[in-house]
Amino acid sequence: MMGFAIILIMALAVFVAVAKFARPPRAALELLGAALMIGLAGYAWQGSPTLAGRPTPPRAGIGQPDSIFAQERGLFMERMGRNAQVLETAEAFQRQGLPDYAVGVIRGAIGRNPKSAELWVGLGNALLVYGDGMVTPAAKLAFDRAAAIDPDHPAPPYFLGLAYAQNGQLDRAAAMWRSLLQRTPADAPFRGDVALKLAIAERLLALQQP
Repeated sequence: MMGFAIILIMALAVFVAVAKFARPPRAALELLGAALMIGLAGYAWQGSPTLAGRPTPPRAGIGQPDSIFAQERGLFMERMGRNAQVLETAEAFQRQGLPDYAVGVIRGAIGRNPKSAELWVGLGNALLVYGDGMVTPAAKLAFDRAAAIDPDHPAPPYFLGLAYAQNGQLDRAAAMWRSLLQRTPADAPFRGDVALKLAIAERLLALQQP
């Protein structure tokens, strides 16, 4: 199922990148979305989505790609300020293949500012990267702590939903995004991303039904 989740995330990334940078007409976006949906359906039908993925462990000193959190956190969090600097430093360590250093940097910042929901979300993501994408109890606890500190902040449910999707737990991902979408203002800049991910997750769940 991990392979299926990876394909899902890649499809979402393609759609978001085209919508954000190419800015095609709405009809073209709808066509692209339909094409991606057909491709995902084809993989679900003919591929092997139930086989477990086998990610290669990161090697220290070898460049690693940015996590989805690093790519998308600007939609939900401040891009400037002390918290942003901490998260950028952690992401730099992750790119160098040093996820344990990233965890340490954020934990140190939380020690100085324990009531920052953004830092707790960052810690949850750092623990995901450190755990090869697995939603460990420590990662889940970090996301839960962020939500408890600021129940109205969209980042905890959004990124926890992404983590569930990456683990193939599409039902949990859809539940997180559905709840978030219900309380998201119509003019929120991230509403479209949440709605798109929820629609794809629900479609994939429907395809899994006998």
